[in-house]
Amino acid sequence: MKLTWDNIGERFYETGVEHGVLYPYKNDAYQKGVAWNGLTAVSESPEGAEANPLFADNIKYLNLISNEEFKATIEAYTYPDEFAECDGSAAIANGVYAGQQKRVPFGMSYVTKVGNDTEGTDKGKKYHIIYNATAAPSEKGYATINDSPEAITFSWEVSTIPVSIGEGFRPTASITIDTTKINDDDKIAALEALLYGTENSEPTLPLPDKLIEIFGNTPTTYKLTITEGTDTEVTVTRNGVELSNNADISVGDVLTISVTGGTVTVNGTAFVSGSTYTVAGNVAVVSTKE
Repeated sequence: MKLTWDNIGERFYETGVEHGVLYPYKNDAYQKGVAWNGLTAVSESPEGAEANPLFADNIKYLNLISNEEFKATIEAYTYPDEFAECDGSAAIANGVYAGQQKRVPFGMSYVTKVGNDTEGTDKGKKYHIIYNATAAPSEKGYATINDSPEAITFSWEVSTIPVSIGEGFRPTASITIDTTKINDDDKIAALEALLYGTENSEPTLPLPDKLIEIFGNTPTTYKLTITEGTDTEVTVTRNGVELSNNADISVGDVLTISVTGGTVTVNGTAFVSGSTYTVAGNVAVVSTKE
């Protein structure tokens, strides 16, 4: 079929940056996420993948390509308190910080908008995830207030170490999820439940294997296990239908979990009876008598 250009609905663009989340890496694990207010820009600037030519028989024989490294620049008007240790500061007393300290690695997520000529910026989103990042020392320029005051923009150069992504792929430090290619609101809801948390779960940074579980081409089925303590009764429903122990559940399922006569945990975390839980993996519900 003959090619055409700039068809209606196919004039795409990307814009904006929002919903930044910081995930400090300590004690061999990513800690719970915290909102990054005042985020103004994230400039991705990969390096490497350069050709190193080899010559033989008086001709160019081949190109050896160097490894690629993901780098970025983060700009913001402010940053979470938890980022201070990622920027080489340590609290030596309440409200007192010492610089030139150990820099804590971190992960990060943020969202950009995808637009087109018919739907504007409501066309879709891209969720960007960065792993194993380290912020380099950066300049902070303070100036007097004058008749044209401006807020200071902080800026950090970030380097990364890639993480394993599974067989058949090279390790990576960045992953992008494009909602315009995913026609499944439940999967997006499961992703947001991990990234941003819910009423009953903390925000966490999903590693690549978890993302593959959620967005894999083959629907992933998990198990619901219910362990009832003495004199307690647990009820789990999905779309108004009660589920039994060892029931099959899928990514994005919304479960309503209630307990009578005790307290309840979900996957080891205290849970408020009667609240909902979005499935992103196996779900273990355990009740204990009060």
